[in-house]
Amino acid sequence: MLKPSLKEAKIRTKKEVLTKTNEYIVKHDLKKLGKDKTYYVKTYGCQMNEHDSENMKAILEDMSFTESKTMEEADVIFLNTCAIRENAHNKVFGMIGRVKTLKETNPNIILGVCGCMAQEEVVVDEILTKYKHVDLVFGTHNIHRIPTLLEDCMNKKEKQVEVFSIEGDVIENIPVKRDSKYKAWVNIMYGCDKFCTYCIVPYTRGKQRSRKPEFILDEVNKLVKEGYKEVTLLGQNVNAYGKDLDLDYGMEDLLRDVARTGIPRVRFVTSHPWDFTDEMIETIKKYDNIMPYIHLPLQSGSSKILKLMGRRYTKEEYLTLFKKLKQALPYSSITTDIIVGFPGETEEDFEETLEVVNTCKYDSAFTFIFSPRVGTPACRMQDDITLEEKNERLQRLNKLVNQYSKEANDKYLGTTVPVLLEGPSEKNEDYLMGYTDTMKLVNVKGDSKYIGKIVNVKITDVKTWSMDGEIIE
Repeated sequence: MLKPSLKEAKIRTKKEVLTKTNEYIVKHDLKKLGKDKTYYVKTYGCQMNEHDSENMKAILEDMSFTESKTMEEADVIFLNTCAIRENAHNKVFGMIGRVKTLKETNPNIILGVCGCMAQEEVVVDEILTKYKHVDLVFGTHNIHRIPTLLEDCMNKKEKQVEVFSIEGDVIENIPVKRDSKYKAWVNIMYGCDKFCTYCIVPYTRGKQRSRKPEFILDEVNKLVKEGYKEVTLLGQNVNAYGKDLDLDYGMEDLLRDVARTGIPRVRFVTSHPWDFTDEMIETIKKYDNIMPYIHLPLQSGSSKILKLMGRRYTKEEYLTLFKKLKQALPYSSITTDIIVGFPGETEEDFEETLEVVNTCKYDSAFTFIFSPRVGTPACRMQDDITLEEKNERLQRLNKLVNQYSKEANDKYLGTTVPVLLEGPSEKNEDYLMGYTDTMKLVNVKGDSKYIGKIVNVKITDVKTWSMDGEIIE
């Protein structure tokens, strides 16, 4: 049993990050371990987690498991978890409880808890104490070891806990079963060294380590050959890509080279304002297939609170960058993240956040009440703000965000925009759904022959969170 250690997860050294290409191995006798058995992977959290789940699915299918459409019919259930907020924690523990009921009728079900929550010391201690029916716990550093861990669970009938609290290396050649035939996630880096005071990610994902550009470009070129229309470059802080490599090669260089592969659409998330360079902006402006959509987390509009958060920029510096982006890319859509009720946030601090929102008029924003994470500096800060006051501030913020989201969409009414149609709309099977280059959700009435294609759509109606349109032949 190898449990996570918060103390060890904080360590940062100058140890060389290794790129390992031969770590993922499925031994011959494990190739049939899942014959006549099914699996179900439930994903919580960010795009990195979604892509991790694509890796997990491919590994399980390498072992002859087949995917189940429902958790109730699965022999192996993985909960790939998120540690960012308490709400995510609660959802996962609720789901663990649901699986306990399933195991009462089918005790042979294997339940695995993985992802970022599995990297938290307090979480694993709670699982071992209160949730005895969990069979397998593994973290973010050892997805490639699923075959061995699962074999031990199934054949030895023993609980397996293997979580590495390490800085981490880069493991290449892990297979992937992509959820889409048209859009693909591509990791360009792992981990983070920013250590924002509220954030658990540097502890759950390890130190910042960039993939070598040749591996990324090989992956994108393969996607181009397979007919993919869009890639999203993933990292906890993509703007810092390459800073840990012994190369004169940064995010602007990678964006340029990915754009030159000819893939129709290139996106990237998530950006940290501190690392957003002028060279990046010029590269985005130069290449038409780099989409004019930027996710630029603000977190707070108060320089005092930003300092307490460890964000390393001021309100003024953020606004300078925002204006620079809008000047260079006037057509772009910019979205953000905002935390309400951070310890020490006064009404005046919150009003400053509203002022920034009024200035930037974001196309949309992900807004949250501060959620203390055990082990982070912010968790130890004195928090005198009542939950009632936090909720009231969140409502005021959301009202403003929704107003500007609708105003941003209103500008599209009557215009014709390119949309990558991905499949049937969830709300109406007679309609197809897709996204504009600026990441606006669009629903259109159309034949399935358009799925997977970028088509021109005239916008006929707009709402706060989506738009309707008609295909222009």
